[in-house]
Amino acid sequence: MGFFDKFFNKKREEDLDKGLEKTKSNIFDKITRAVAGKSKVDEEVLDELEQILISADVGLETTIKIIERLEARVARDKYVSTDELNSILKDEIVTLLSENNTVDIEDFDFPKENVPHVMLVVGVNGVGKTTTIGKIANQYKNRGYNVVLGAADTFRAAAVDQLGIWADRVGCDFFSKGMGADPAAVAYEAVQYAINGKKDVVIIDTAGRLHTKINLMRELTKIRNSVSKKMPGAPHEVLLVLDATTGQNAFEQCKKFSEATDVTALALTKLDGTAKGGVAIGISDQFKIPIKYIGVGEGIDQLQIFNKKAFVESLFK
Repeated sequence: MGFFDKFFNKKREEDLDKGLEKTKSNIFDKITRAVAGKSKVDEEVLDELEQILISADVGLETTIKIIERLEARVARDKYVSTDELNSILKDEIVTLLSENNTVDIEDFDFPKENVPHVMLVVGVNGVGKTTTIGKIANQYKNRGYNVVLGAADTFRAAAVDQLGIWADRVGCDFFSKGMGADPAAVAYEAVQYAINGKKDVVIIDTAGRLHTKINLMRELTKIRNSVSKKMPGAPHEVLLVLDATTGQNAFEQCKKFSEATDVTALALTKLDGTAKGGVAIGISDQFKIPIKYIGVGEGIDQLQIFNKKAFVESLFK
């Protein structure tokens, strides 16, 4: 590993640690208080831990699953010291994430069998969807790929303008038909533009659908079908962007969008702004959808590939 690889890996680790500071304080500090004066993990410690995980928005179902695994571990080993608790908890959470299709990938990359690689990005207004698109495009651009951003969020002029600004900032192509255009038609033509221009990646922005509006969710299905009509097998990814600060509301959004669009991956933004980053663990467990990206800061390079071991390790440092 060269000097610059070590430097950037170190920076990613530091960004992750800093981005999870609030969640770490919420979980780790409370665990420390829960085991104070105790030598072994007993029922009282497990009850305290259950409340701590719920308070971090891990979710009730996932929390119960983790506690049951810890109980089985305690019963099997007969004696588990409180000093071992963090290590065991880390192991169980990593195992849980491994069971839930969260596969670690090393870099911003994509299979080369079908080019252009088409990514459809969905999510409600305010979650950081367009910003996430810009940051992903920047990562691809830095790796030498030709990228097109397609502006299929045609309900708000500001959304089209914002995506165009990101395209200029990143230095990639931008496809738009302006405000009011049919979103499905924009998506279709953006893929056609990418094919004609021999581009590597096309990332399509969609309107910030309110997940409670059934007709708007149907529109997302229409967009997906339109893309597939232009390029069989596309979109190759449907990325749902969720704001980690919304906690349990993110679970409901994930449910509704999954029903409408067959979500294939998740991006969790604003982890640096919440003490409830445990939502990453709960959503992965309950929906069996892999987390692909996490946002740990506002910088253009602070969208990271999600690595479950690094994530959990950082939580318990």
